Amino acid sequence: MIKIIKKLSILFLILALIATATVYGVLTLSLPELSGKTTSVVVKNKVSLERDSLGHAVIKANSRNDAAFALGYAHGQDRFFQMDLLRRNAAGELSFLFGKAALELDKKMRFHQFRKRSQLILEQLPDDHINLLKSYSQGVNLAVSHMPYSSFEYLLAGAERTVWLPEDSLLVIFSMYLDLQSNSFSRDLTLSFINDKFGTDMVRFLTQPSKHQAALDGSEFELVEPNIPVINDRLLSSTIYPIAEPKDIGSNNWAVTGSLTASGKALLADDMHLGLAVPIIWYRTQLNYAVNEEAHQITGVSLPGAPAVVVGTNGKVAWGFTNAYIDTVDWVELDSNYETQTVIEKIKTPDGVYDYSLEVSDFGPVKHIGGKKYALKWVAHQDYAVDMELLNLEQANTVDEALSIAKTIGIPVQNMLVTDNQGNAAWQATGAIPGRKSPSVIAIMPEDFDPNWREDASDVPYLLNPEHGRLWTANSRVVSVEQDKRYGNGGYALGARAEQIKQRLFEKEQFNEQDFYDIQLDNKAQFLKPWQALLLKTLKLSPEIYQQDIKLVENWGECACPDSVGYTLVRKYRSAIIDKLFAPIEAQLQAEGLSLSPIKRDLEPAAWQLINSFTDTWLPQSAASWPDLLITSYQDMKKDLLVKHTGSEKGSLLQLNWGKVNELNIQHPFSKQIPLLSKLLDMPKAPAFGDSFMPAVQGTGFGASQRLFVQPGAEESAILTLPGGQSGHPLSPYYRAGYDDYIKQANTPLLPGEIMHRIDFNPQ
Repeated sequence: MIKIIKKLSILFLILALIATATVYGVLTLSLPELSGKTTSVVVKNKVSLERDSLGHAVIKANSRNDAAFALGYAHGQDRFFQMDLLRRNAAGELSFLFGKAALELDKKMRFHQFRKRSQLILEQLPDDHINLLKSYSQGVNLAVSHMPYSSFEYLLAGAERTVWLPEDSLLVIFSMYLDLQSNSFSRDLTLSFINDKFGTDMVRFLTQPSKHQAALDGSEFELVEPNIPVINDRLLSSTIYPIAEPKDIGSNNWAVTGSLTASGKALLADDMHLGLAVPIIWYRTQLNYAVNEEAHQITGVSLPGAPAVVVGTNGKVAWGFTNAYIDTVDWVELDSNYETQTVIEKIKTPDGVYDYSLEVSDFGPVKHIGGKKYALKWVAHQDYAVDMELLNLEQANTVDEALSIAKTIGIPVQNMLVTDNQGNAAWQATGAIPGRKSPSVIAIMPEDFDPNWREDASDVPYLLNPEHGRLWTANSRVVSVEQDKRYGNGGYALGARAEQIKQRLFEKEQFNEQDFYDIQLDNKAQFLKPWQALLLKTLKLSPEIYQQDIKLVENWGECACPDSVGYTLVRKYRSAIIDKLFAPIEAQLQAEGLSLSPIKRDLEPAAWQLINSFTDTWLPQSAASWPDLLITSYQDMKKDLLVKHTGSEKGSLLQLNWGKVNELNIQHPFSKQIPLLSKLLDMPKAPAFGDSFMPAVQGTGFGASQRLFVQPGAEESAILTLPGGQSGHPLSPYYRAGYDDYIKQANTPLLPGEIMHRIDFNPQ
């Protein structure tokens, strides 16, 4: 028997080795060639694509079109599957790859008909931009043709690669609309439902202005507490649904003019907060090309699928973005007699074609909520939503030129900060802004619709060279109180991050890149101090029972530090209280497929008003008193944390340090479905180093998707770190290159290093 077991063990070991060798053999066959020569009918002159030790794509060409071709080739080699997902997600075509499992997601995306919109917009673009998109697409497709074996993702999905089309690059931009603005139309729909079910006073109460305000002009909304609406007794026994934490998608950026740097050049910082996955969203790029015999060098990050450098510097001007969150959405309430049409969208799956019926109106696609019909008017559905004008920033020579160019850029509206080598710095709202003058957070009636929706706004707010020399944005309100009436609130961040960045910028009178890096890594928990005080006060009502808890909360370190258990308890306590306070409303919303999640960041003032007033009409029937609610919320939260992170509600509190609870875990989409692939595909886990409401934003799979610090004209001192490598191929030397610098907060240079590989493209 023992001999049989030994033989079987040896057999299984041999089979495992064969399987491993087979997997690695297949993966090796799909690796792209990084050095060599080839020809193309597309390029007009010789073009080169070089890579350094990080895989930084360095392109040298004699024209922008040839540079676009080579960038398409680089993206196609390193990130084609990622690009494919971006275009298919925006178009609602994932079922073609993943079958019926993706059907519901595709129907959700087909609501926007972005494939048709991309085709229409492509026809309207100027010829030079169409030609550039064609060159880029041809570069992508040539790279794919040079890799006869599909990457492992296609093998696992059992799907084939399809060619890249010029319109697909527009779909990639639409994918950013979905990431950056979908919370805005969910927010307005939620507030419309609350207005219908609970009244205007409830909307006013839940969205009252916060004390956390950091507009660039210093203006603040008057803080007048509204009356607390009465909650129906019947609702107080509702089930408590956790209100999902909204991701603070949108980023930090800040800048100082040359008066605050040793060089006299303006200094820019930019870190865009997005979901973190493998491969990462951005791609290190340097373009070298000529226009009218004038040489241009642009260094920064591109988005695979599009031919532009999204954030970067050209040696004279540097630019960066954060999501602006001004209001770009209106829902239009339609009565039952309003005429609508039905459009059939064809969704292809491996098993056939599925017909999806979409109801549309003159205002936009239609949803049914609470027995009512609402049509969505969203800036992403307008023909000015997407274009290729971002490319023109590459050739700006001054801040003034960049501001002028940026007025016509078709992207999700951003806070653009731009600096130049002459010491100037400016902020401007940049992207597609509807021309309508009176935004509304609740649904409007058809007769109140503003026809100016059809026009891209020309009254774009900006600020150039403020007297104190400092600019900052962090997704909260940047415009003045007066301007807010015109541009509206599309889901601003609370303002705590912006306040903290502003405070740090006024601590010094001179800055360099490392000073800016220190601000980006600031994880001080200033915003949570009142919650820490509330929790301590609550626990000290029973000091014998909560002796250990009190000690941990008292010694919380006042930061989102890896070893702090007290920070974990304070942070999670805040969420638990908010979930319990607003459970009656959340339960009603959940019944309609909605949630308070899109406005959770707005609930801070209302939560404190309830806590401070002890209003009986809001006290759940399950709580004997308000002190009882405060302590039972902690008990329930603590139990849930212990079960999740220790496996038992009697586990040790010491295991709840923030570094573990909020551990950075950047995963490949396939490893989430097939955990055995995790070691091969995922980035190594790292202890948490940040959170929300502070400059160092970080969640388990969310945070700074890049960190850029640059003075235009002094790029040799610039820093760019990314949370992963250039390549999407797990056997590539560039798969994880640069990740260690990111988690160790090291200073990875922006400029490329020594060249390791080179591909030459010669005209055929």
